[in-house]
Amino acid sequence: MSHRGSILCLPSGIHGWEPKNPPLLSRADLGAILEEASDIEILLVGTGMDLRRIPEDVRALLRQHHISSDPMSTGAAVRTYNVLLAEDRAVAAALIAVD
Repeated sequence: MSHRGSILCLPSGIHGWEPKNPPLLSRADLGAILEEASDIEILLVGTGMDLRRIPEDVRALLRQHHISSDPMSTGAAVRTYNVLLAEDRAVAAALIAVD
C-alpha cells in the first residue's frame, strides 16, 4: 500500500486525512477519531519531523472520550503503532505527513 499525505490508522482501517493546520492538531481534525472512540484507548499523534504538543483543548476532548493521546514524531508514531497493534491494543494513530 502506498499513500502520499497524512493518514489516520483507525480500527476501521487506514484512511487519507487532511488536518486543517498541520503540524498542529485541532478539534476539527478529530471527527473520524471520535466516531470510533469506543474502540480506541490510545491515540498516537505523529507530528511530522519534530515533536509538537497537542493543544490542551484537543487533549481534553480526547479525555472526555476516554482516549489518551501521545504525541511524537511521525516515524516514532508509526513504529509504536505497529508494536501496540501487534499486542492487540486498542490503538489508533493520526499521522501527519513528513515532507
